Amino acid sequence: MCAPVVMSSVRKDLSRRRFFGAVASCAVSAVPVDAQPPPVRLPKGFRSVVDLTHPYSPGLPVYPGYNPVRVRPRFSIAQNGFAANEVTFDEHTGTHVDAPSHFVAGAVPAGRIAVDTLIAPLVVISIAARAAKDVDALVSVEDLLQWEKRHGRIPSAALVAMYSGWEVRIGVADGFLNRDAKGTMHAPGFGEEAARFLVDQRDICAVGVDTLSLDAASARKFVAHVAILGAGKYGVELMANLGRVPPFGATIIVGAPTHDGATGGPARVLALV
Repeated sequence: MCAPVVMSSVRKDLSRRRFFGAVASCAVSAVPVDAQPPPVRLPKGFRSVVDLTHPYSPGLPVYPGYNPVRVRPRFSIAQNGFAANEVTFDEHTGTHVDAPSHFVAGAVPAGRIAVDTLIAPLVVISIAARAAKDVDALVSVEDLLQWEKRHGRIPSAALVAMYSGWEVRIGVADGFLNRDAKGTMHAPGFGEEAARFLVDQRDICAVGVDTLSLDAASARKFVAHVAILGAGKYGVELMANLGRVPPFGATIIVGAPTHDGATGGPARVLALV
């Protein structure tokens, strides 16, 4: 655990070099120093930290075919002198990362996502007003261009997140999955053209959504997944609190999983505002 003076120093002048240096002072890195990428300077200072992660619990809605999160106490302080739980989950549950290997054979697994892409400028594209009326709303190229008219060009190596307001349904699994009479789910996502525009013309590092899938839930093919992950980018699904961060100016930190062969996995995701 870092001493308060260390975290105070990080907050006053945050840069990649100082950020990782502060962390290294609290724990020994498993990666050789000469394997680290060159530091890239972050915006100086931040006012607050917004947690973009849903609490990991059995009550979280999951994509059909995946098992719910299970948490079982294994040891207790009263009986064993220490506490520990056994947690069982499928990789793509909760707020989680999709690695390129999730859809592309032989592609980069989560543990090999370039670490310098896990800290990135955060761009938030809000389609919440439209999604409130159209549960199949898609992020379009026009949405991206309209965002750029207001805020400037989407920066290179940004994580572009869709905010649809879908998280208000998080407490009711049926409402989150939103199946119709035929069993088809309905929830917003990225359109294929928008996904290809981001990787081909804006060189982003990742995309994120506040729903269960990068694609619209009713999509018959995973076109946005293929466009994003097939380009070597990664995704973050089931993000929380995107409505609490500005459309532009925040920095996102994604704590990606590193277990062997990970096609993805639970992530702690923070926005520095």
